[in-house]
Amino acid sequence: MGFIKEFKDFAMQGNLVDIAVAFVMGGAFGKVVSSFTDGIVSPLIGMVGGTDFSKNMIVLKEAVVDATGKVVTEAVVLKWGDFLTAIINFIIVAFVMFLVIKGINRMKKKQEAAPAGPSSTDALLMEIRDSLKK
Repeated sequence: MGFIKEFKDFAMQGNLVDIAVAFVMGGAFGKVVSSFTDGIVSPLIGMVGGTDFSKNMIVLKEAVVDATGKVVTEAVVLKWGDFLTAIINFIIVAFVMFLVIKGINRMKKKQEAAPAGPSSTDALLMEIRDSLKK
Protein backbone atom coordinates (compact mmCIF):
# COMPACT_ATOMS: atom_id res chain seq x y z
CA MET A 1 0.00 0.00 0.00
CA GLY A 2 2.97 2.35 0.53
CA PHE A 3 3.69 2.61 -3.21
CA ILE A 4 0.09 3.58 -4.06
CA LYS A 5 -0.02 6.18 -1.27
CA GLU A 6 3.31 7.60 -2.39
CA PHE A 7 2.07 7.82 -5.99
CA LYS A 8 -1.17 9.49 -4.87
CA ASP A 9 0.80 12.06 -2.87
CA PHE A 10 3.02 12.71 -5.88
CA ALA A 11 0.08 13.04 -8.28
CA MET A 12 -1.77 15.46 -6.03
CA GLN A 13 1.13 17.87 -5.57
CA GLY A 14 0.26 21.39 -6.67
CA ASN A 15 3.08 21.62 -9.21
CA LEU A 16 2.03 18.50 -11.08
CA VAL A 17 -1.58 19.61 -11.32
CA ASP A 18 -0.47 23.06 -12.49
CA ILE A 19 1.70 21.49 -15.17
CA ALA A 20 -1.18 19.29 -16.35
CA VAL A 21 -3.50 22.29 -16.64
CA ALA A 22 -0.82 24.26 -18.48
CA PHE A 23 -0.27 21.34 -20.87
CA VAL A 24 -3.98 21.11 -21.75
CA MET A 25 -4.29 24.88 -22.16
CA GLY A 26 -1.12 24.97 -24.26
CA GLY A 27 -2.54 22.34 -26.60
CA ALA A 28 -5.76 24.29 -26.99
CA PHE A 29 -3.84 27.52 -27.52
CA GLY A 30 -1.74 25.82 -30.19
CA LYS A 31 -4.91 24.90 -32.07
CA VAL A 32 -6.16 28.48 -31.84
CA VAL A 33 -2.85 29.80 -33.21
CA SER A 34 -2.86 27.21 -36.02
CA SER A 35 -6.38 28.21 -36.95
CA PHE A 36 -5.41 31.90 -36.84
CA THR A 37 -2.38 31.31 -39.05
CA ASP A 38 -4.16 29.02 -41.52
CA GLY A 39 -7.36 31.06 -41.72
CA ILE A 40 -6.15 34.66 -41.45
CA VAL A 41 -2.37 35.13 -41.72
CA SER A 42 -1.70 32.78 -44.66
CA PRO A 43 -4.50 34.16 -46.87
CA LEU A 44 -3.47 37.75 -46.12
CA ILE A 45 0.15 37.04 -47.02
CA GLY A 46 -1.10 35.07 -50.03
CA MET A 47 -3.17 38.06 -51.12
CA VAL A 48 -0.01 40.17 -51.20
CA GLY A 49 2.09 37.41 -52.79
CA GLY A 50 -0.63 36.16 -55.14
CA THR A 51 -1.07 32.68 -53.64
CA ASP A 52 -1.65 30.95 -50.30
CA PHE A 53 1.92 30.00 -49.38
CA SER A 54 0.82 27.16 -47.07
CA LYS A 55 0.00 25.16 -50.20
CA ASN A 56 3.37 25.75 -51.86
CA MET A 57 5.62 22.77 -52.49
CA ILE A 58 8.45 21.62 -54.69
CA VAL A 59 7.87 18.34 -56.55
CA LEU A 60 11.05 16.27 -56.51
CA LYS A 61 9.59 13.20 -58.20
CA GLU A 62 6.26 12.92 -59.99
CA ALA A 63 3.75 10.23 -59.05
CA VAL A 64 3.75 7.14 -61.27
CA VAL A 65 0.31 6.07 -62.50
CA ASP A 66 -0.39 2.83 -64.40
CA ALA A 67 -2.78 2.42 -67.36
CA THR A 68 -5.79 1.80 -65.10
CA GLY A 69 -5.25 5.10 -63.29
CA LYS A 70 -3.98 3.49 -60.10
CA VAL A 71 -1.09 5.27 -58.39
CA VAL A 72 1.93 2.96 -58.37
CA THR A 73 4.31 5.27 -56.49
CA GLU A 74 3.45 8.49 -54.70
CA ALA A 75 4.98 11.80 -55.63
CA VAL A 76 7.91 13.05 -53.55
CA VAL A 77 7.40 16.68 -52.55
CA LEU A 78 8.97 19.26 -50.25
CA LYS A 79 6.10 21.06 -48.55
CA TRP A 80 7.94 24.28 -47.76
CA GLY A 81 4.68 26.20 -47.38
CA ASP A 82 3.58 23.96 -44.49
CA PHE A 83 7.00 24.38 -42.92
CA LEU A 84 6.78 28.16 -43.19
CA THR A 85 3.30 28.07 -41.64
CA ALA A 86 4.65 26.02 -38.73
CA ILE A 87 7.43 28.56 -38.21
CA ILE A 88 4.88 31.40 -38.12
CA ASN A 89 2.81 29.41 -35.60
CA PHE A 90 5.90 28.94 -33.43
CA ILE A 91 6.77 32.64 -33.55
CA ILE A 92 3.22 33.62 -32.54
CA VAL A 93 3.16 31.13 -29.64
CA ALA A 94 6.64 32.16 -28.49
CA PHE A 95 5.69 35.85 -28.59
CA VAL A 96 2.51 35.30 -26.58
CA MET A 97 4.40 33.19 -24.03
CA PHE A 98 7.01 35.96 -23.80
CA LEU A 99 4.25 38.48 -23.04
CA VAL A 100 2.72 36.19 -20.40
CA ILE A 101 6.06 35.58 -18.66
CA LYS A 102 6.88 39.30 -18.85
CA GLY A 103 3.55 40.10 -17.16
CA ILE A 104 4.12 37.50 -14.45
CA ASN A 105 7.64 38.84 -13.78
CA ARG A 106 6.28 42.39 -13.56
CA MET A 107 3.69 41.28 -10.98
CA LYS A 108 6.40 39.47 -8.98
CA LYS A 109 8.57 42.60 -8.96
CA LYS A 110 5.64 44.66 -7.64
CA GLN A 111 5.09 42.14 -4.84
CA GLU A 112 8.80 42.16 -3.95
CA ALA A 113 8.91 45.97 -4.01
CA ALA A 114 6.03 46.25 -1.53
CA PRO A 115 7.20 47.90 1.69
CA ALA A 116 7.96 45.46 4.48
CA GLY A 117 7.06 47.93 7.23
CA PRO A 118 3.64 49.23 8.19
CA SER A 119 1.80 51.60 5.88
CA SER A 120 1.61 55.29 6.68
CA THR A 121 -1.90 54.88 8.09
CA ASP A 122 -0.80 52.01 10.32
CA ALA A 123 2.22 54.01 11.48
CA LEU A 124 -0.02 56.96 12.35
CA LEU A 125 -2.42 54.71 14.26
CA MET A 126 0.47 53.12 16.19
CA GLU A 127 1.75 56.60 17.03
CA ILE A 128 -1.68 57.64 18.34
CA ARG A 129 -1.92 54.42 20.35
CA ASP A 130 1.48 54.98 21.87
CA SER A 131 0.67 58.57 22.79
CA LEU A 132 -2.60 57.49 24.42
CA LYS A 133 -0.69 55.00 26.59
CA LYS A 134 1.36 57.85 28.10
